[in-house]
Amino acid sequence: MQHPPIVLEGYRNLHYEIREIVDFGHALQRMGRPITWENIGDPVAAGEKVEPWIKEIVADLVANDEKSFAYCPSRGVLATREFLAAKANERPGGTKVGPDDILFLNGIADGVDKIYDLMKKDARVLMPSPSYPTHTSNEGKRGDYPHLQFRLDPASGWLPDLEEIENKVRYNPQVVAIALVNPDNPTGAVYPRKTLEGIVAIARRYGLFVICDEIYCNIVFNGVEKVHLSQVLGDDVPGLALRGLSKDVPWPGARCGWIEMLNRKASPAFNEYCGVLVKSKMMEVCSTTLPQMALPRIYGDPRWPAHKARRAKMFEARANQVYEYFRTVPGVIARPVHGAFYYAVTFEDGVLQPGQSLPIADPAVRAFVEKSNEGVAPDKRFVHYMMGSDGVCVTPLTGFHTDLNGFRITLLNPDDAERARTLERIGSCIRAYIGA
Repeated sequence: MQHPPIVLEGYRNLHYEIREIVDFGHALQRMGRPITWENIGDPVAAGEKVEPWIKEIVADLVANDEKSFAYCPSRGVLATREFLAAKANERPGGTKVGPDDILFLNGIADGVDKIYDLMKKDARVLMPSPSYPTHTSNEGKRGDYPHLQFRLDPASGWLPDLEEIENKVRYNPQVVAIALVNPDNPTGAVYPRKTLEGIVAIARRYGLFVICDEIYCNIVFNGVEKVHLSQVLGDDVPGLALRGLSKDVPWPGARCGWIEMLNRKASPAFNEYCGVLVKSKMMEVCSTTLPQMALPRIYGDPRWPAHKARRAKMFEARANQVYEYFRTVPGVIARPVHGAFYYAVTFEDGVLQPGQSLPIADPAVRAFVEKSNEGVAPDKRFVHYMMGSDGVCVTPLTGFHTDLNGFRITLLNPDDAERARTLERIGSCIRAYIGA
């Protein structure tokens, strides 16, 4: 019997190169090729130690509070939502929120999935290029449309052109929202206040709302101002700000994130949409309870500000180390970065050409790499050869839904000397590959 089609048409847009490249690396490992992983943004897996005082808070909850083992309210633990609303309301000039404007999720990815899935099929969200693939994939999955994006320009420090954003909105009337990640993944850019205000002004003119993934909001450095979405919306532009514990505690395994639903009453349609987000969460009963209960005790601890400042300085030093190295490598474009813990390198136009390769001693590994390179993007081809030849795994930049060729590395290895050796290995591979 022939079954009718089952899979949603938009599945073709589900791509997550950050994890997909792991399958390639694991295949090489099975052939005996050791791999240095520079692709996944998990600080704990990369070797960062969680502060003992944070572990003590979690251990105390597990040992002495049975509620941490139970379901919590669907929106999230009330005391935690009250704490977060109060913190949000302390931001100078920020949109005011109440506890019912906070919605807890099983990680930011859970929220991203809901945000895009619960829109009308023909509604569109304009987002950056490069863009974090969880956003672009979920947007493309819903309607099975080509991605609608504005360009982040490495020549301008990875910042967008506001005129391009407005033109994309003007000539695509199905756009209902503008999305961004700030600080940005994969580029490490931080949107200046003036740029954010310009994006909000466009949203105001065209009746849109703004989605801002702020998961890296506590990792801002090199002297730039940290500006939250709530501080630029005013009282008339709706928005969703996404935040979480994963990157700044760090506690990625907690799968604990939340949405700030901002200016709900400014738009009946947006208010209805936020209500649907809450109802969708109710279908899951609730998000994980333990990290929600720990959150006020961690963020409210007197040691927390120093913890944030120390980590920001740590990533500043690493980002500057990476920039200083790649700015001397021929054939690539490197720019200073100001936030998150990633660094994106782009290849100069025309540098990557068919037929380029790297020596791979093992014939089986060489044959596997060559077969895997059939029909792939030029930067992914380089990454495959580098993994086969030297064993360094980075993420091809085209995996972030962009036509720019390059790669993203993390700033997570706690060993500065080992990071320097990894940079040298990547640089040597680039020079050999392009014949410099």
